[in-house]
Amino acid sequence: VQLVESGGGLVQPGGSLRLSCRVSGLSFSRYTMSWFRQAPAKERELVATHRRGGTTDYADSVKGRFTISRDNDKNTVYLQMNALELEDTAVYYCRADFVRTYWGQGTQVTVSA
Repeated sequence: VQLVESGGGLVQPGGSLRLSCRVSGLSFSRYTMSWFRQAPAKERELVATHRRGGTTDYADSVKGRFTISRDNDKNTVYLQMNALELEDTAVYYCRADFVRTYWGQGTQVTVSA
């Protein structure tokens, strides 16, 4: 099983990024997919979840700014991040949950002026 994130980078406050997580080695459509993030010296936190039934949840801190989506044909989950803030700086990880849990290796997002 592999989860490979991409799309991170350096962006100014107010900017946008789209993260992708391509999954292989499992039945992607069966899995709940989530994005987490971990900032320096902080615990990893849940950012957004996209359940296999289609419902989504977001952390209060990103509601209205981030959108999680998935393409089951491409085995990929996305995180569209708009109106980025300095506090969004973190390593972003995708996670797949069903019978077992799998993590990606993470992609760095840095919001800086």
